[in-house]
Amino acid sequence: MKAPMSLALLRRSAAALAISLLAVPALAADQVKIGLLSTLSGPGAGLGIDIRDGFQLAVKLNGGKLGGLPAEVTVADDQASPDVGRQTADRLVKRDKVDFMTGIVFSNVMLAVGAPTFAAKTFYISANAGPSQLAGEQCNPYFFSASYQNDNMHEAVGKTVADKGYKRVALIAPNYPAGKDALAGFKRYYKGGEIVSESYTPLNLLDYGAELSKLRAARPDAVYIFLPGGLGINFIKQFVGAGLSKDMTLFGPGFSGDEDVIKAVGTPMLGMFNTSQWAHDLDNPANKKFVAAFEKEYGRLPTLYAAQGYDAAQLIGAAVRDTKGKFDDKAAVQKALKAARFDSVRGGFKFNSNQFPIQDYYLRVITQDSRGRVTNRTIGTVFKNHADAYVGQCKMPGL
Repeated sequence: MKAPMSLALLRRSAAALAISLLAVPALAADQVKIGLLSTLSGPGAGLGIDIRDGFQLAVKLNGGKLGGLPAEVTVADDQASPDVGRQTADRLVKRDKVDFMTGIVFSNVMLAVGAPTFAAKTFYISANAGPSQLAGEQCNPYFFSASYQNDNMHEAVGKTVADKGYKRVALIAPNYPAGKDALAGFKRYYKGGEIVSESYTPLNLLDYGAELSKLRAARPDAVYIFLPGGLGINFIKQFVGAGLSKDMTLFGPGFSGDEDVIKAVGTPMLGMFNTSQWAHDLDNPANKKFVAAFEKEYGRLPTLYAAQGYDAAQLIGAAVRDTKGKFDDKAAVQKALKAARFDSVRGGFKFNSNQFPIQDYYLRVITQDSRGRVTNRTIGTVFKNHADAYVGQCKMPGL
């Protein structure tokens, strides 16, 4: 009969087993699986569709691959609902076992989706939503923004409105996390003037009669709106239709004055200023290739959302390439993502310590181009190498 193993020997055996398990090299995948969860129905559908189209264009231009591996992209609709988004993300990471997640438009959905995604140790590459929580105290090693932090474009407009000398400004945004980030960002850089009114509207509001009446009474000389997708389309039509554009200059972030809104509204948008980290007329090879390919594929000019979807795919591809498909090595994947070794359509950026971009922001005006199209034209740079305001609150945990 054998003597029982001593406690010391048991400990040595357990330690040896642990070391041997750690020594097993990560296996290379033969494909990369991506869950693209976005808003594909309802008033915000156009935004999610553009992200999807930009992402899928990048895959197509790479021969159906990202980083040299065949790319399997599972597209799902979050319906702009945090509950639907969380349930669908849970399915994608647990049942479908995707290697990366991307696609979400709205920050309230992103905050709900984060929990199951991060718990599954799945990297989320944001193609739009950049809530302040994930830039600051809730920063997470599995979250990367390939877009911006929510406040940034609004900060650029705030500085622009101040620099142009507007003294009385009205602010309008939807009542959800990105809307609050938006107006906080604007006010952070708008100095020397008065905020005469500040309105937070329902996220599904399409009739802005009450807001227009408030503007008529307050008589601002500038109006700043953050109203994405169908919200902005309806507001601008009603704003111009009410005759308010004769006395008030309209400003917005890039996505409230982007090509999808212009296409729906048309000439009433002429003269509106907006800011963005990207524009279709940026003069760099990657952007020229993207814009030409997008127009050829879809028959329309790309929006900021499409550009971000395209860059998100390219970022994932760079990480796949640089890790040689070894997705189980989470530290290596994080390092490869943070290196961002790809040609961005925005002309380059780098990640800050909270894994949000440090990048330039441009001023655009809506005008008619040489072909007679109502579209954006880049007229200057507002910020160079701009970082978000929350990075100091981020104590990035380890993997």
